[in-house]
Amino acid sequence: MADDNTCRVLSIQSSVVYGYVGNKSASFPLQLLGFDVSPINSVQFSNHTGYKTFKGQVLHSGEVSNLYEGLKLNGITKFSHILTGYIGSSSFLEKVSEIVLDLRKHNPNLIFACDPVMGDNGKLYVKPEMLPVYRDKVVPLADIVTPNQFEAELLSGVKITSEAEALLAMEKLHQCGPKTVVLSSTNLGSEGHLLCMASSVRNGKRECYKLQFPLLPAYFSGTGDLFSALLLAWLQRDDDLKLALEKTVASVQAVVKRTMEYAQAQHKNDEALSKPSPDSMELRLVQSKTDIENPTIVYKASSIPL
Repeated sequence: MADDNTCRVLSIQSSVVYGYVGNKSASFPLQLLGFDVSPINSVQFSNHTGYKTFKGQVLHSGEVSNLYEGLKLNGITKFSHILTGYIGSSSFLEKVSEIVLDLRKHNPNLIFACDPVMGDNGKLYVKPEMLPVYRDKVVPLADIVTPNQFEAELLSGVKITSEAEALLAMEKLHQCGPKTVVLSSTNLGSEGHLLCMASSVRNGKRECYKLQFPLLPAYFSGTGDLFSALLLAWLQRDDDLKLALEKTVASVQAVVKRTMEYAQAQHKNDEALSKPSPDSMELRLVQSKTDIENPTIVYKASSIPL
């Protein structure tokens, strides 16, 4: 057994046999940063859906209930954190809310970080019935919520076209329950950049930050899962929203830059490819170990006056 001070994360999200998304993207960074990770898979696929085909299963409430019951019967549910990402069925998602409530009976200080993965760029990639479950049952239980711009719009009912509207959306999410709201990516940055925004309420006082970073000319799978895991870790370790945001973005940017450089080199070496393959675009997580453990902060967050 690890010592009693070890943070133990129950991570509930997707998993793949090959590559790095969901639990495969979140577990390694959390472990590097000193967290014991217990993964429950919401879906089990051969690879992520960006490949030409994939095989596997979407899990439902019965499977997660069975796994959680096994943990309870053995008395091994002493988690300090719960992290959720992509979930493929509404029955599974409803069961997650029940698990959070049950864990809090034994640990009222349990920290729940929810990445409400539903879609991006105006497009849903989950069934519409997932939205009310997130909005009405799951997000109100969360301490930390990390939607992207589109997901924040869905959850808050606020169309985000400016920083002021983003702040309003985050305020509405605070009113639902979460003390910390981070918009992992928005299109509110200057040309060629994304803008991340963060807001936290403590003892009735609100602090807000924004951080701009370059938009790389490629699509990466698993970056949102990586972002949420790192944010959870650095908030726990530093208890400083601004610093946690800077370290999280620093690590994610280092990983995607290394990934893009690798993919470009692979593409250059294979003239038969018209663009980098999904395989070559898998996150270079293991190769980025140092950048995860000791991120070099390049992009600084600035305070947003309220």
